[in-house]
Amino acid sequence: MMDGFGFPESAGDFRFRAESRIVRRLTRDLDPNGVALDLGSGIGRWAEQFAHDFSRVVAVESSRALYQALKERCAEHANVRPVLENAMSFELDGKYDLVFLGGLLMYLDESDVIALLQRLASCLEPGGIILCRESTVRGETATREGDYPVVYRSVSAYRDLFERCGLIVRHVERNEPYVLMQMACELIKKWREFVPARFQMLRITGLLVYGGMRLGNPWIMRLPRVLGISFPTLENHFFVLATAAS
Repeated sequence: MMDGFGFPESAGDFRFRAESRIVRRLTRDLDPNGVALDLGSGIGRWAEQFAHDFSRVVAVESSRALYQALKERCAEHANVRPVLENAMSFELDGKYDLVFLGGLLMYLDESDVIALLQRLASCLEPGGIILCRESTVRGETATREGDYPVVYRSVSAYRDLFERCGLIVRHVERNEPYVLMQMACELIKKWREFVPARFQMLRITGLLVYGGMRLGNPWIMRLPRVLGISFPTLENHFFVLATAAS
């Protein structure tokens, strides 16, 4: 998300730490002796956190390069089982207290989203949840093609999809740390759009924008609403899902 904007390396750590506090709050009532399934694990940052919060973690990643990074990151955690597999074809091998989808659904079309969620719902332990963390838009669904094919859906579009899967939406929460950094990214994009490359000085500009966002938080997050503008274009939300039996 934040590569090429001139932000310091610590920016990614800041966002993850802030998001992890939200995830721990949303999952605090789950059984710590249970099992967490992390689908689309990437380099394994969430799997590593879940290793401290659950007795067992199954971390599934389809990219061989990311899978290797996942294995290395979680090597010291004996309760993490890395799996090199596609989320759609991964054979669910038990019951899970937590299923975490950290930005997976936006890479799937509607039919695949429904098929995946219905499979996952059947494998939840009583009281278990599916926790989705997805990038969202305010208006109509936006589909991007090319090198980065992705589907950005609104909160209402996701609600509709979840309900069609027979899932109950227990809680929806805007991912404020993500949105804060997205505001910084979109400001830098505007800067690059209007300022010639030789004058952009991204290492300085990015540091100033990032620092301003950190210092100005949380009031700076309220500014777009006060001004009545839709900024940033892209947001992110957590969705806590459960089955009727839960």
